[in-house]
Amino acid sequence: MLVYIGLGSNLENPLQQIKTAIDDLQSLADIQVMSVSSLYQSAPMGPADQPDYINAVLSLKTTLSPHHLLDALQQIEQLHGRVRKRHWGERTLDLDILLYGTETVDDERLKVPHPGIAQRAFVLYPLAEIAPELEIPGLGRLQDLLPLCPQGDLQQVDKVHL
Repeated sequence: MLVYIGLGSNLENPLQQIKTAIDDLQSLADIQVMSVSSLYQSAPMGPADQPDYINAVLSLKTTLSPHHLLDALQQIEQLHGRVRKRHWGERTLDLDILLYGTETVDDERLKVPHPGIAQRAFVLYPLAEIAPELEIPGLGRLQDLLPLCPQGDLQQVDKVHL
């Protein structure tokens, strides 16, 4: 299954957190990382009294089910010392399943496509970098969503090489 993952960090050297998380994903037996966007810096979406975020999007192929993939992502977050202090608060690492093929998932643990995907520049622009022709289930073409979500203060800060 082709899956898209959103990565974010704003604590404890965020650039390194994202790069290490990509390495952690590549080391998993049931996952093959296919492509990674550039790294982007953006203002926090939640409380303003926290540092800016570093974000990226990657694509991977996996044989894991959506929930088993979620478990693997949460284990990586724990390895990075993730603590959930407050909603939309600061974090060492956040890994979100944005898309799981063309499937939809809607239960108490997981919602795919990610519910905020169409309103988040820090997701849409990195996603467009690696999958410009993507169709998002229930929302339409990625290229049609971009003009509806201004880039704002989002800026590219680094490249990742696989």
